Amino acid sequence: MNEKKEFTPYIPADKVTPELTVLSVICGILLAVLFGAANAYLGLRVGMTVSASIPAAVMAMGVIRVIMKKNSILESNIVQTIGSAGESVAAGAIFTIPALFLWAAEGKMETPDILEITLIALLGGILGVFFMVPLRNALIVKEHGILPYPEGTACAEVLLAGEEGGANASTVFAGMGFAALFKIIIDGIKAVPGEVSLKIKNFSGEIGTQIYPAVLSVGYICGPRIASYMFAGGVFSWMVIIPLIVLFGKDLILYPGTVAIGEMYATGGASAIWSSYIRYIGAGALAAGGIISLIKSLPLIVRTFRDAIKSMKGAKTTSKLRTEQDVSMKIVLIVIAVCTLLVWLVPAIPVSLLGAVIVVVFGFFFATVSSRMVGLVGSSNNPVSGMAIATLLVTTVLLKVTGDTGAAGMQAAIAIGSIICIVAAISGDTSQDLKTGYLLGSTPKKQQIGEVIGVVASALVIGITLYVLNEAYGFGSQQLGAPQATLMKMIIEGVMENNLPWNLVFIGVFMAIVVEIIGIPVLPFAIGVYLPVHLNACIMIGGLVRLAFDKMKRKEEEKKAIVNDGILFCSGMIAGEGLVGILLAIFAIAGIDKYIDISGILNLPEVVANIGSLVVLGLMILTILKFSIWKKGAKSEK
Repeated sequence: MNEKKEFTPYIPADKVTPELTVLSVICGILLAVLFGAANAYLGLRVGMTVSASIPAAVMAMGVIRVIMKKNSILESNIVQTIGSAGESVAAGAIFTIPALFLWAAEGKMETPDILEITLIALLGGILGVFFMVPLRNALIVKEHGILPYPEGTACAEVLLAGEEGGANASTVFAGMGFAALFKIIIDGIKAVPGEVSLKIKNFSGEIGTQIYPAVLSVGYICGPRIASYMFAGGVFSWMVIIPLIVLFGKDLILYPGTVAIGEMYATGGASAIWSSYIRYIGAGALAAGGIISLIKSLPLIVRTFRDAIKSMKGAKTTSKLRTEQDVSMKIVLIVIAVCTLLVWLVPAIPVSLLGAVIVVVFGFFFATVSSRMVGLVGSSNNPVSGMAIATLLVTTVLLKVTGDTGAAGMQAAIAIGSIICIVAAISGDTSQDLKTGYLLGSTPKKQQIGEVIGVVASALVIGITLYVLNEAYGFGSQQLGAPQATLMKMIIEGVMENNLPWNLVFIGVFMAIVVEIIGIPVLPFAIGVYLPVHLNACIMIGGLVRLAFDKMKRKEEEKKAIVNDGILFCSGMIAGEGLVGILLAIFAIAGIDKYIDISGILNLPEVVANIGSLVVLGLMILTILKFSIWKKGAKSEK
């Protein structure tokens, strides 16, 4: 207890400096929109998002300290707080809401309108922030020194290293610029193909790699371990399962396919087999992986919830210290009550009173769990998808039992699941941001207001982003597989209509169980099974670049700086490709894409085109080296 009383933040409680200013709000909103849109694109493409907290902190420091020439660390912290909210809203939304578009494409219901998507994202985000307010004292203050909050602590360190802010921010912006250039070359003017494939004669498997900066960057940021699990899943599905299906089922017509497997392979190749069969196996593995991660976390979840509720008792404080001021509990309760009523009463959200009650009960429970778990294991290991699966299973069963079935029941289930998924994602992000603020000496109330601003900004653009991406590429396509949303759709259909190819789903389930028994993390392997092997291979290449960095024979401090520069550059590349991907989607909808496409003019032979793609991939790797190893080398020579 004494240690907690003695803790003094970087900016003491009795010192007042600028925080929630017009500049910090505008910069934060721009970053929330940027990282929200980029992570929506990335999550739909790769099946996972990356934390925007550290890049947002670096860019905030670059803007406030270097461009605006202001020495105001708490202002930078508000920019980072608002900016990182965009990524969390996007993550929660893209894991669930695209299911509505998939059903619309099948003719089961109307395409969701932008108002419905915006309200779901907005209410889920606001509930996530306000559920976290009464938990701040229990988890951030009382557990200081016990819960490390890795991302929150790292952000504080980044902001404290202000003298390097300009250089680091320029690394992020450089990543954005180079990724934009590569994306335009590959998918804009189409000078080279975005994918290289290798087929072996008389063998139905297929291997290859995509050539995209964001996918390569995901591998670098996740590291070789996670990348290798994903690649293993891809190799297993494309080089083992697909050849087996073609070998033994050549003359068979197996549901959900409508033609003989041999004919399907002859006309569509391995991709057609992946689309008809492998995605269901992968979805079964993903569902099992989510549930396994939730079961493994169950003792921690129960203990977490119990401890947090105990800590909240007597958490009322009458302190007037600036660093202990939260949004008042009266406002918190009013906002939660109003949001609950809106979930029930607004016609655009297809949720009944029972659904609204489920949202509050499950939402508060998972907000508590999420906030504490990210404090222990970090945001990357937070089982949000497992929480969403558990919610959807319970919700769908309850809706079916109460007679809310058909398209209306499925729509209600996904709306409830979406809100709770966003609640869990935002709660984790808010707690990390509040930890950063606690270490720096921010005013909690101003940070909580900042989180709400970030939620509102990103909620207003997420609907448009989803519409544009679906119109241009189509969810569930090879370009945007939307794995989590497809999984949520299949779970709801399985309960409501019982029309899934259960044999394929159970193959995936038991595959996941075997992988868990062996000791391999299930979720990355399952995502690898579900996604095209070409995408997993590109992630693996990024992981190998990171492995080379990790194995360098340099001083530990220097190596850490090089790896971190690589992470910042790759974070910029993810943002850059995401934004240009959305821009190109707008071009496709407007019909401009065909005017900038030069592939027909070049008309390169396949071998030459593939060599061109590999050259571009090599240039991407060289840019990572330029802004990490060679950058540090140049500094040390000076």
